[in-house]
Amino acid sequence: MSTKDLDSLLPSEMALQAELIGVSKVKMTVSKTLVLAILAGAFIGFGAILFTTVTTGSTMSYGITRLVGGLAFSLGLVLVIIGGAELFTGNNLIIMAWANKKVSTSEVLMNWLWVYLGNMIGAIFIVILILFSRQYFFGSGLIGKNILNIAKAKCELGFSQAIALGILCNILVCLAVWLSYSVRSSTGKILCIVFPITAFVAAGFEHSIANMYFVPMGILLLKFGDTKFFDSLNISIHDYDALTWSNYFMNNLLPVTIGNIIGGAGLVGLVYWFVFLRKNKT
Repeated sequence: MSTKDLDSLLPSEMALQAELIGVSKVKMTVSKTLVLAILAGAFIGFGAILFTTVTTGSTMSYGITRLVGGLAFSLGLVLVIIGGAELFTGNNLIIMAWANKKVSTSEVLMNWLWVYLGNMIGAIFIVILILFSRQYFFGSGLIGKNILNIAKAKCELGFSQAIALGILCNILVCLAVWLSYSVRSSTGKILCIVFPITAFVAAGFEHSIANMYFVPMGILLLKFGDTKFFDSLNISIHDYDALTWSNYFMNNLLPVTIGNIIGGAGLVGLVYWFVFLRKNKT
């Protein structure tokens, strides 16, 4: 029986699939790419919202709480993959088509730029909706406090630490995307996604696009949140002095993005290209 008759593909066939997908991504129009990227940013935002909600007020152990949060956050990548949106971290696998000289360097960089920008727009749009919805008041305000604590912790990372956490994160994210190439059914793709994504979230690794929701949400809540929220929980804004745009960009977004590219493009994409797609000149 041919593997084409089966639901799953072999790794060598997955590599060809990754190459074809990479080529198709860079050939899309800018408008289509941007819209799909905005959707992906919003989808990851929904995963972040669910993570924040289910981890709020947890009385379980740290590990179990993170495990539940990781399962919840998987919603984001499930929506991206099944919904056909464009996610910067997953698109790091376009490097496989580039390494095989199917696409140019400029095409890869332009795709990454537009998708990164679109992801940020989508994530910030969800942040604004959550602020207007006052969802941070739910759970007697504990959801809002959890938002602030998550964002604060991310802004307090060291530069090299954030790079390392970004590398580890996107190894798992790109492995989730890579595994999803092996199956054709939606159920199979979901199963491929859930375990690697749960692992990176539970372990506390850093995802640049998720942080486009988490940190701006904390910063804008601190700046524009209802005073009743702060009064009800006796929260002092001085407890969150680390929550600034400069700390976000320099301590988190920049190093995490660098780490994500190294982990996804370098340690997943180029490795699988070397194994399955590199031409043997001997």
